Amino acid sequence: MSIYGNPEKNLSHYTCLRTNQNIIVDGDLNKPIWQKAEKSSRFVDMVTGEPALLDTKMACIWNEDALYVGFWVQEPQVRATLTKRDSFIWFDNDVEVFIAGEDCYYEFEINAFNTVYEVFFIYQDAMRKPNNRFLPEFDLYKREVDVLSGFQDPSRYGKHHRGKRWAIMDFDLEGLTTAVQVQGKINDPSIIDSGWQVEVKFPWKGLRPLFSKNVFPPKNGDTLRMDFSRFEALRYHGKTVTESPGWSHSPHGVYDSHIPESFSFVHFSDTLID
Repeated sequence: MSIYGNPEKNLSHYTCLRTNQNIIVDGDLNKPIWQKAEKSSRFVDMVTGEPALLDTKMACIWNEDALYVGFWVQEPQVRATLTKRDSFIWFDNDVEVFIAGEDCYYEFEINAFNTVYEVFFIYQDAMRKPNNRFLPEFDLYKREVDVLSGFQDPSRYGKHHRGKRWAIMDFDLEGLTTAVQVQGKINDPSIIDSGWQVEVKFPWKGLRPLFSKNVFPPKNGDTLRMDFSRFEALRYHGKTVTESPGWSHSPHGVYDSHIPESFSFVHFSDTLID
């Protein structure tokens, strides 16, 4: 196994089917269009690849305007605490989407309150290239910027070969639309919930900064590298487990979401599901 992720032969593949419909994003995954979509296999432990404790699945659909992602999240006690946009959503139970680009990637997180967190990451070595394509949009002197280290504890995460990344914290994907529906009663431990569903629209125009050329909407046979994951903030005895279980569509081999080399292969198909 690579020190920074799983080898390609261990990674998951998913076929994203097409629709001509304009999908209304309301969190209802019982809509006929989602029942026709290819639902993923059950998520697995991010490190070991073993089936996750609580069932989690995703599906993707695309049209000329956007990529749509749905999550089915089994949850006997649906919980959330954070309501302010761009709060650190991973401290709650959440689901996440990462989309890899050229020298960069995009991170999206959401909790059961429909609270969103977004960041656009750019590898620092790419920003040092002459005439790099990220300027002037991602001028580090004009944006809210943090640093994600690429030099982590090898015994836990491994060391990513690209090193550190600039985190553009004030990035908002153009046209992003989200919705959540809870099958139960949020933050009420007196009842047993079924879970929650998430529906997200990622417009192609918002994803264009990921690539140097206009590659959207995709063509039949095109592929994106994407990660679909879930983190469960387990609590007992009034305490939260310090390392939340992480479950994903494709195993990473290490407890780290920020590894584009371990993202799933999403293959786009012209097969219509209208």
